[in-house]
Amino acid sequence: MNKHFLKEIEAGSRSALVKKSIINYFIYNGSSTLTDLSKELNLSVPTVTKFVGEMCDEGFINDYGKLETNGGRHPNIYGLNPESGYFIGVDMQPDGLDIGLVNFKGDMVEFKMDIPYTFENTRECMDKVCNIITNFIDHLDVDKSKILNLNLNISGRVNPDEGYSYSIFNFEERPLTDILTEKIGYNVAIDNDTRAMTYGEFLQGCVKGERDIIFVNVSMGLGVGIIIDGKIYKGKSGFSGEFGHVSTFDNEILCHCGKKGCLETEASGTALRRILLERIAGGESSILSASVADKKTLSLNDILAAVDKEDMLCIEIVDEIGQKLGKQIAGLINLFNPEMVIVGGALSLTGDYLLQPLKTAIRKYSLNLVNKDSIIVSSKLKAKAGVVGACMLARSKMFEG
Repeated sequence: MNKHFLKEIEAGSRSALVKKSIINYFIYNGSSTLTDLSKELNLSVPTVTKFVGEMCDEGFINDYGKLETNGGRHPNIYGLNPESGYFIGVDMQPDGLDIGLVNFKGDMVEFKMDIPYTFENTRECMDKVCNIITNFIDHLDVDKSKILNLNLNISGRVNPDEGYSYSIFNFEERPLTDILTEKIGYNVAIDNDTRAMTYGEFLQGCVKGERDIIFVNVSMGLGVGIIIDGKIYKGKSGFSGEFGHVSTFDNEILCHCGKKGCLETEASGTALRRILLERIAGGESSILSASVADKKTLSLNDILAAVDKEDMLCIEIVDEIGQKLGKQIAGLINLFNPEMVIVGGALSLTGDYLLQPLKTAIRKYSLNLVNKDSIIVSSKLKAKAGVVGACMLARSKMFEG
């Protein structure tokens, strides 16, 4: 990408603001004619023609030729030049990193899932993550100078605008983004993992024009991502979506947030594991009983594999979680009246074992007039939602505002 334009972005000139608006339009709408672009941006055709011409000369917009129409003049189609810049997304899992590289159009160029590592909230682990990322970059077959931004997904409370993480890697008073930028050598942004998954699904998943969306991430924890009128809702400090920490149950189970009775204590991967161990200890049978008796560490993946093998105890617990979760999602539907509710995260991989009881509970506990407007679907991107969303955020953050 032209370095002059990058300096324009940093300076915040009017010219840069218009060009960022043009890029954002292409990001969300794909290629377009100058006439459609001028209508959307409320600018005259000559003004749009001038800016698009400059951006073509600078190398990050392409003229893709004539639009085929029935009769009359054939207008030219313009869109992003895929080779003008690259963006990296990193999704952190408890025992692996997913890393992707997309071009300027958002096409995945390089992609690696489950790069081994074990998460610990330590400086050594942070350094390990940085080393994995730099190794990934070193082996890329692209012009490294065209890597413009990197986004790292982090679970818990993240302020993406100021670059602070309040859940992990918060070892210093300065922004985590500054520390990571120094260590990796490229501009780094951070965001909440559920919000990234939501954004990935919005741009490249099951969303087909819907603009009011709730994404429910049912993994070891529980969170939601919210899109209102086509824009991600972050909240004042970036902390929106802490669905798992709504006080829901009158129980004495201590949540990792330090409080009791959180929704997450009964409806999450952590809850699934705890309840399964309790019921096996109480004498109920599972194909995982022998592993528990041998005191082997039971991972969420082990339990999901047992569900896939039709283990009745695991399926029963997933069903119960679906009912509990659906009741609370019904409340979200009553509040937000979304067009679409997407269920993603590790537990969504159980398919209808989770989705059917969840849908039943939603119908039971939400207002009929409201829930008839809301489609309930499973994530299309599944395990890739986080890394795809991280890549898309790395790109969009360059052109916000």
